[in-house]
Amino acid sequence: MLEHLGSLIGSPWIYAVVALSIVLDVFLPVLPSGVLVITVATAAAAGSATDVPDILALTLCAATASVLGDLVAYRLAWRGGARLDRAISRSRRLTTAQERLGAALARGGGALVVLARFAPAGRSVVSLGAGAAHRRARDFLPWSALAGLTWAAYSVALGWFGAHWLGASWLATAVSVGALFGAGAGAAYVMRREPRASEAS
Repeated sequence: MLEHLGSLIGSPWIYAVVALSIVLDVFLPVLPSGVLVITVATAAAAGSATDVPDILALTLCAATASVLGDLVAYRLAWRGGARLDRAISRSRRLTTAQERLGAALARGGGALVVLARFAPAGRSVVSLGAGAAHRRARDFLPWSALAGLTWAAYSVALGWFGAHWLGASWLATAVSVGALFGAGAGAAYVMRREPRASEAS
């Protein structure tokens, strides 16, 4: 199957599918957009050196789609008004995340946005939280762009190097996906510990 996917890697349809998956997973975090990016990168690695521009295009496509999805969620949450505020207030996790995000953006600590991009559903919480709290776009979007580019480059690199080290096989894809999930678990762990550290200080 990787061979067939690799033959389509330069097709605009592959990029459209990847972009759509990434845009939508800010609303549906269960979508395996990261797995898809890694699989496409693994298939691309099976080609010749002339495929390198396709890898770069995949990275830019994934990063751009990530920022676009963040922006859509941000704008929808901004216009959500009282209804969204009430929904967030009913969730202790969302309320806490919104407060932490606001404090981080206010002091220029947008690294939280980058970290959240790797954590499960972290992108959704951050994008919706920034919009619902009416944070300025100029405070949020640059960090969203950095988060999208970092996540896209990491995901593509996992697929690319995994295929070169282990061969363009499902084993390479599985190891790369495991590394992506590991990064997500690590990001979630750091985000959980950060409030405790700040409370203790």
